Amino acid sequence: MRTKVLYMLALMLVLSVGQADAQRILPRMQGVEMRGGMASDNGYYMGMILSNYAKGGNKWVYGAEYLHRKHGYRHVTIPSAQFTAEGGYYLNFLSDAGKVFFLNLGGSALAGYETVNWSDKKLYDGATLKNGDAFVYGCALTLEMELYLADRVALTASLRERFLWDGSLGHCHTQYGIGIRFMIN
Repeated sequence: MRTKVLYMLALMLVLSVGQADAQRILPRMQGVEMRGGMASDNGYYMGMILSNYAKGGNKWVYGAEYLHRKHGYRHVTIPSAQFTAEGGYYLNFLSDAGKVFFLNLGGSALAGYETVNWSDKKLYDGATLKNGDAFVYGCALTLEMELYLADRVALTASLRERFLWDGSLGHCHTQYGIGIRFMIN
C-alpha cells in the first residue's frame, strides 16, 4: 500500500512539472478580427482586420473599416459615411506571464473615401449642402486590449483616435469598441 501511494505521488509530481505554455502570439502567426463599436457624433463603425504577429508580441495590421455618423439638421439627421483602408504597427507594451492578457499601442496610416448624405446635395426643405464627397487620408492612434478565451480565439477592446484630412466633417474622430479575433495559422 505504501509503495502504491509513493508511486502515485511520484507520477503526479512528474505530470505537474514542465507544463507547456500556450502557443500564442508567436512570430508569423496570423489572425482575422471582426470589430465594431461606437464613434463620436452619434455614429458607429465596423471593420475587418488581418494581424501578422512579429517578435515580442508586436504585430502588423491591415484592414478595412466603415464609419457611419449622423448630423442633426432641424428635425432630421443627415448621414455621413467613411470607407477607409488601414495599415499599421501595434507594439505590445504589457502582458501577463500566462499569455492571456495583452495591451497594445498602435499607429496606423489611413486612406479612404468620405460621402455626405450619399452625394445628394439637396435637402428636404430645398437647402443645399456645401459639404461634398472627398478622398481622405490620415493616421490613427489605438490603445487595444486582447484577452484570449482559447488558444485561437481572443476578445479585443479598443480606444482609438483617427485624424483625417481633406474631408469636410472635421479632423478628429474618437472610436471605442470590441471585437473578436480568430487565429488562422
